[in-house]
Parts: sequence; C-alpha cells; structure tokens
Amino acid sequence: MTREAPANDVDEADLEVGKPKTWAAGIPGVAVSLARGVEQMGVGRTARTLRLLNQRSGFDCPGCAWPEPRQADGEKRKLAEFCENGAKAVAEEATKRRAGREFFAAHPVSELAERTDYWLGQQGRLTEPFVLCAGGTHYEPISWDEAFELVAGELRGLASPDEAIFYTSGRTSNEAAFAYQLLVRSFGTNNLPDCSNMCHESSGAALSAATGIGKGSVTLADLHHADLIVVVGQNPGTNHPRMLSALEEAKAGGAKVVAVNPLPEAGLMRFKNPQNVRGVVGKGSPLADEFAQIRVGGDLALFQAIGHLLLQWEESAPGSIVDHEFVAAQTQGFEDWAKHLRETDWPETERATGLAREQIERIARMIANSERTIYCWAMGLTQHKHAVPTISEIVNLALARGMIGRPGAGLCPVRGHSNVQGDRTMGVWEKMPERFMDSLDREFGITVPRRHGWDTVDSIRAMRDGIGKVFFAMGGNFASATPDSERTAQALRSCSLTVHVSTKLNRSHVVPGRTALILPTLGRTERDEQESGRQFVTVEDSMSQVHASRGRLAPASGHLLSEVAIVCRLAERLLGPDHAVPWRSFERDYDLIRDRIAAVVPGCRDYNRRVREPDGFVLPHPPRDSRQFTGTSTGKGMFTVSGLEYPEVPEGRLLLQTLRSHDQYNTTIYGLSDRYRGIEDGRRVVFVHPDDLAGLGIADGEIVDLVSEWLDGERRAPAFRAVCYPTARGCAAAYFPEANALVPLDSVAEKSNTPVSKAIVVRLEAHHHC
Repeated sequence: MTREAPANDVDEADLEVGKPKTWAAGIPGVAVSLARGVEQMGVGRTARTLRLLNQRSGFDCPGCAWPEPRQADGEKRKLAEFCENGAKAVAEEATKRRAGREFFAAHPVSELAERTDYWLGQQGRLTEPFVLCAGGTHYEPISWDEAFELVAGELRGLASPDEAIFYTSGRTSNEAAFAYQLLVRSFGTNNLPDCSNMCHESSGAALSAATGIGKGSVTLADLHHADLIVVVGQNPGTNHPRMLSALEEAKAGGAKVVAVNPLPEAGLMRFKNPQNVRGVVGKGSPLADEFAQIRVGGDLALFQAIGHLLLQWEESAPGSIVDHEFVAAQTQGFEDWAKHLRETDWPETERATGLAREQIERIARMIANSERTIYCWAMGLTQHKHAVPTISEIVNLALARGMIGRPGAGLCPVRGHSNVQGDRTMGVWEKMPERFMDSLDREFGITVPRRHGWDTVDSIRAMRDGIGKVFFAMGGNFASATPDSERTAQALRSCSLTVHVSTKLNRSHVVPGRTALILPTLGRTERDEQESGRQFVTVEDSMSQVHASRGRLAPASGHLLSEVAIVCRLAERLLGPDHAVPWRSFERDYDLIRDRIAAVVPGCRDYNRRVREPDGFVLPHPPRDSRQFTGTSTGKGMFTVSGLEYPEVPEGRLLLQTLRSHDQYNTTIYGLSDRYRGIEDGRRVVFVHPDDLAGLGIADGEIVDLVSEWLDGERRAPAFRAVCYPTARGCAAAYFPEANALVPLDSVAEKSNTPVSKAIVVRLEAHHHC
C-alpha cells in the first residue's frame, strides 16, 4: 500500500511489529544502555558519566524522579544506581553532537518544522544563543547581552505583566526554580504554568483536599515493607524502571502486587534484575499476583466497588476491616461515604470496568487482608475528566483502613520528571498559598501579586485569544507536551516573542512567535562554575527527599549559562540593579539562594547544612510523620463522596489513551524501539484489540487515520498503522506527542484542569494517500 511518511527523516514503511514481551530489563536493558551511551558519548565519556549517575558525589538523573535509597553511615550505593532510560537520558544530554551556527545557517525554520521530534533531538547540544527575527527564515547567533535586552524590552513594553507567561519544566533545579518564581512575581504576575498542570495536578488537587498536602505519604523503605502494593494506571517498566527493583524487594519480603491497567505492561509481569544472578541467567521475579485489565476510565467504578465490599464485610464482622480508632480520631465524613457506597450497581460496575465481579472481589479481599497497603498511580488515573474523584476514592480506602501514617503503607503518586515536585515546593505554581506570598514579601521587602495566574491550558487559551503575548519557557518542550497540537502551535505563533531555555533542539523552537529566542543552558551533567567557585544544585524526588546534584562534565560549549545565571541576569536587566533582590549575588553563589529558601519555604530551615548531608533530608509531611491532617479545611483526613463517572463511547468508536514508548521520556524521543510492545523502527501505530479491529472491518497492519470527536468538532492524526494488541476491549492506545493532536484543548479534568489525554473518543478511518 502506498502511503506518505509523516516527515522526511523517518520512513514508517520500515516499521516492524513483533510479539509483546512478558518481562522487562535483563541483559537487553544493559546492552541498550551501553550502546546508546557509546553512540552518543563515546566509550570513555560513557564510563566516566554513568558511574556518577545518582551517586552522592555525582549528579541526579535528568530523567525520572524515583528516589535513591537512603544508606546507613558509611554505606555505599550500588555502582549502577540507574536504569536503562536513565542511561539514555544522560546520553542525550552528554552527547558529543552539536547544533551550532553552521547547523542553523544550513536549515531554515520551515524545513526544521517538517522534521520529526526524534530527528530534531538527535542534532545535538545547542552551543550559543540564537534569535529568529520577525520575518526571518533562519535562526541566527545573538549575544547574551542582546538577548537579555530583547526579552526585557519586550516585557517592559507590555500593557500589563499578566500578558506574559512563564512556563517551567520538571528538570529545573530548586535554586533555579526559586529564583525564577521570584523574578516572575517581582515582575508582577503569577502566570507560572508548569508541566505538573498536565500530569499530577489531579493528584495534588485530590490529596490536598483529603489529606492537606498534595504529595505522596510514603518513603522508599515503606515500599520494601508493604504487604500489598496496588499499582494503577502506571507503566514502571518504561516510565520509572528503578521502581521494579523496589517491587522485587517487596515481593521477596512476602508482599503481593496488584496491577490495574488497560494494557499488560511487561515490567509488571516479570522483572529480570540485571544486578543479580536470577535476573541475568534465571527467569527473573514475577511481580503482579493479580492483573486487572480495566477498561480505560473505569477506575472510579472499581474503587467504589471495592469500598462497597469492604464496608459490607465490616458490617458482617465489625472491627475486622475498618480502623475505627483512626477513623474516629483523625478523619471526617466516614458515615456519608459509607452511606453513599451502601448500594452498588454491579452490572454497571462491570460495564464501566470491563472486569468480572469475581476478580473485583479477589482484589478487595487482598486489600481487606493486608495490614500494610500502598497505592501507586500515575497518568492512567490523572488524565481523565473524573481524575480527582478517582484519586479521592483511593484516599477513602486508605483512610478507612488506617493506611496513612503507618509504616509500609500509604499513598504514592509516582511523579515523572526529575524535579517536578521540587519546582512546586519552590513556588512554581500559578496559585501558591497566601502564607508563601507573605513570606516572600517579608524576606525581600517586596509586594508580590496575589491574583492567581494561568495554568498550562489557560495559558494556551490566553495566547490563542491574543491576551498572552510573551511566552518564556524554562526548559521543556511546550509545543509537544501540550494538548491540541495545532491549536497550541497557532497560539505560540501568535505571540510577539517566544523564549526557550533549552539544552537541545525541540519542536517548540520551530513553532516560534513573531520573534523567537533560544537560550542554551548547562545540563544536569555539567560543571557549573561561578565567581565564588564551583556550584551544586538541589532537587526533590517523588518521595519528598531533597538532595544535592553536582555536574562533573565540561560544558558542551563555553557560551552556555546555567539556569540560575540566565534568571538572575534577566532579572537584573528587567527590574534594574537597585531591585530589592540581590540577583548578582545569587548568581555568584547559590548558597545565598539556599539561605533565602530556608527563610521562605516551609520545611527548609537550615537548608544549606542539611542538603550537604550524604543523602540530604526529607521534607515534613504531617499525615505521614504524625497522622495529622493539619492542612485540610477541618484539620482531619477527609472522606469524599463522588458520583459514579466513566466514559461512554458511541457505537463504532474506541476510547484512545496516549502513552510513551520504551524509547522516550516525556517528549524526548531516544530512538524508535518499543521492544516491550514489539514495535521497531517507527512510532505511528495504534494498538487495538483484535476483536475490535475485526468488528470495525480493519485489517491488522492497515494504515488508518485517527479522528477524535469532541463538542467543537473533529481532529485528525493521519497515517497510523493498526496493530493487533491485547489491550482492553473497546480501548486503543497511541504514542504521544504524535497523538496529542487528538486531545481537545477544552477536554479537561474537573478541578485540576488537566488535559484528558487518557480518554479520547476516536474513530478509525482508512487512510488515503494524496
């Protein structure tokens, strides 16, 4: 069949489809890690770099936020304290490839816009600042001084600071994030959208209301000592593979694992740990004791049904299920929740979940019998219209069983990017609480704005409507990470200025505003030398542990600035040398930033000393530390009553979710191999159950267009290969960012405003080559 390739650098005709794997990691993971490292960095650089990854004297992984184990005094970490995708992330950043002025002179922006995200990322590290002038065709070199003046002049010319948008990705250090939000608020706006708005914002909304803090309540040690770990809407084998080691250790201690997911994920079936003999020459460790292949969006129905069963069994044997002492002393709303779940419509539950009642009862019995239960979840829960009620229902189960603040038990939203949680702790949020703003005012003698700013979705709407006029991104790849790709691109192009602080070329650079800047920055792996000497930065992992990260490689170019230096120099140019914040001193010595963090950010007292401890320190978490829920509206853990919701799909349609391949991290495409799902040399695939393909009259391997249907019309993503795959019936899956074009901008989760990327109603149409 003749068909067009999606871009001129990857021929999807080479795509090969094999059988999905039933296990993860093993020797292939080691081999791929080393091969990618050598390909990008060379042999010597690979050896020097990987031995420093996630080590106390080295640098934190620029990939996921999974924590490193806390060690006893004098105890060393494993030599290889990283996973395959962590090694790939380092190879991408520490690559010897360069995208300098010769590259940009040879490639007009119009050509770059036709390239795939994979090709763009493979061109190498950016070497100096570049500008695309209004009406220009190519990015051209610009000095740092001219670049800062251009940005400051554009910002000063706005009618209001609220016409500017300041985005942040999850890889920014705590020091850079604190300085960045301070710059933005000193300028006069709270328009601080970040990548959390698109991933775990639903977790934060649910947890803040129910427990008083929008973070998980477990430590890594808790996972090792759990009786039961429920893993929902999550693919740890690809997204945070080091979690598999924690699950393996828990299993060795007798824990059970329940996996709830529409797709069977290899990492949750069996793990071959390459650091032990069983993983190298043996069969590895089976992980999931129960796999519930749930229909997309049916999780709320599942957890309400489990709650119904637990309460039913409690009535039959009072005191056997519910932790009445904890519920009475530390919670509120139990009776209303119990009354709501007294009756359950089982036929509707089975329709919503796609699961048999017998399996739901087995899982509920496992929860009832466990004395230490941990609930883990990720995007499979957070990117739904009813995401917040679903996560609240999980909290209800934990509260009823007294599983918060108990060793080996608790709530574990598994964050993605390496410092996404730390950015939020440092103040990167469009609606920080009043006490944080008061602390900024007192510490710096300034008055920061109180009006809440725009999150990611509202920022796109503002740019689309001509209200948002300057877009500044501290890291990330906004154009590829966001929903409704074409509308987002149009929104960015409508800006008078777009600015991206980046290490490498990405999609956002080729959808520019009328004027566009690329400001190259140091990577996590690189040395950061300032006037006072060599600097280090700090990050917070997904379990609230704050620790140091020290880059050790020579910078990719002598023209790079650190993120802190970029923020401080822009602030001084924009706000003037007499501004109350000592920007120049901050750039010279990051200890001075950390002193101010200690004074402003809750839980960060004595910050400079504590981050110099071998493993840093853990931020306070009242529900975890003392079973206190001081942050809720009542000072109690709050049960939540939610109506049953799940997606309804018209006849002849499927419910599509977006997901990552094993060869990518967020929007960074490392390669074209998703070996766990059997996909090689391509990405434009849609995974569909064979019975659904047959019912739609589509052959396995046929090329189709994906057409999403929404209230405001249709969106089309062309030329995807239909692949028979054992996903849940009625459901489908495709990779992002390719499928982001199908996600409507206004299809968002209630309360969190997170894009609904996991429940897109689509139809499949035969693709016709033009």
